[in-house]
Amino acid sequence: MAAARAAITTGSPVLLPLLDASDPAIRIDASYALATATDPSHTVRSAFATRCAKEQDPMVRAALVLATAEITCAHPHQPATGWIRELWQDRAQAPEVRLAAAIGWLCLTDEPAPDALHTTVEALATEERARAMDALPWMAAAGRGEPGLLDCVRRMLHPEEPEPSDDPWA
Repeated sequence: MAAARAAITTGSPVLLPLLDASDPAIRIDASYALATATDPSHTVRSAFATRCAKEQDPMVRAALVLATAEITCAHPHQPATGWIRELWQDRAQAPEVRLAAAIGWLCLTDEPAPDALHTTVEALATEERARAMDALPWMAAAGRGEPGLLDCVRRMLHPEEPEPSDDPWA
């Protein structure tokens, strides 16, 4: 893992311009790759914030939020954690952004999930939206027998619920 982080960090000058690519899928993939970079000077995290401020595509914004959460998990930065908390609370944000922020914030804090977060997630995490969000690499990787978003919600907010069965005969 350390070697992969080092390689991505070394390649970050090549990857950073891809955050401004015309194709949203490239912007998403670039944010996913860059999220694993070593970022002691906060260059990558700053690039995520800059891109997020001008990004129009809600799915790319959600990817940038998840990337910020991932890099902040590896390199704690309280302002980034606070920003992510503000995003899930901001009703002006697209549902995908709010959901990504809720998941990201839960990964960054040991605080119990407030009732407002539960309410937000329950209202926004529809099956249709969860399937759409599987286009994000983080969500696609999280799903185990169900869309990744729903798996994250179940594991993080409802750990008492059983795992979905992959066995169609069960």
